[in-house]
Amino acid sequence: MIKYYRTENGKIHETEEATQGTWVMAVAPSYEESVSLAGKFGVDVADIRAAMDDEESSRVDVSNDEYTLIVVDIPTTEVRHDQDNYTTIPLSMIISENWIITVCAEDTPVLQYFIKNNVKEFSTKKQMRFVYQILHKTSMVYQNNLRVIDKKRTEIESRVGDTTEDRDLIALHELESTLVYFATSLRANGAIIERLTRYGKIRQYPEDKELLEDVIVENKQAIEMTGIYRDILNGTRDLLSTVISNRLNTVMKYLAAITIVMSIPNIISGLYGMNVAGKWVPLAAVAFGFEIICGIILILCLISVIVLRKIKML
Repeated sequence: MIKYYRTENGKIHETEEATQGTWVMAVAPSYEESVSLAGKFGVDVADIRAAMDDEESSRVDVSNDEYTLIVVDIPTTEVRHDQDNYTTIPLSMIISENWIITVCAEDTPVLQYFIKNNVKEFSTKKQMRFVYQILHKTSMVYQNNLRVIDKKRTEIESRVGDTTEDRDLIALHELESTLVYFATSLRANGAIIERLTRYGKIRQYPEDKELLEDVIVENKQAIEMTGIYRDILNGTRDLLSTVISNRLNTVMKYLAAITIVMSIPNIISGLYGMNVAGKWVPLAAVAFGFEIICGIILILCLISVIVLRKIKML
């Protein structure tokens, strides 16, 4: 899907054709659409298709004199273990003096902010400011997703000791994986942002410098939040593992206590089951001998239960 947008009087409008100052938004373009875009704007097809590769790393390519390619990682959702989890995908921005092309494999919320006119002082004619605004919104989306991740962790932590299940361990693992993806992508984006501070190929406006400083601050804050939440998540995972181990130890303790109690009848019945002459077996010739032996077994079992309760094994 390829759409063209322009801003007029502070409002964004969809247009039929690309003119000077146009934003070309390509979402999951087919190879044929990529070839058409490349031919229309004089761009290498490989640069158009860069964002379609999930393994594409964040980078800035200034080797072409006609345009500049910027690739960053943005957050998105995917289904893992039948649950919605976060991951990152590439977003490429191809900019020149007259237009900007964005390419992404999904219709990302980062760009929806601009389509819905939710970004102040946004203009498709100011390409570098647009790039900075995209990077700023990307950092904000990262931070919002990090807060959601911490909320999920809190919900899992609230169930520790009550209804902790295997799915909680799986959920914690997925959250930890997400934070690894976020940390890696944010650091890579940070390197791109630092490089853009020295970039002067495209015309910039005085207020763009202040916006770029805000982008740097927000990206660093997202990196710090990721590190903090990773540490907290590790603590929650350790707590969950400790609780599960504790439960296992408690079960084993009860099983050991039951085994001790049940071994008393087995020992006595084993002794009385030996192939020995009846005159040598205690109470063999006594009336109600069997009942007396059963009573003794019951008393010994009760004594063992009392002792085990006192030492808190039952």
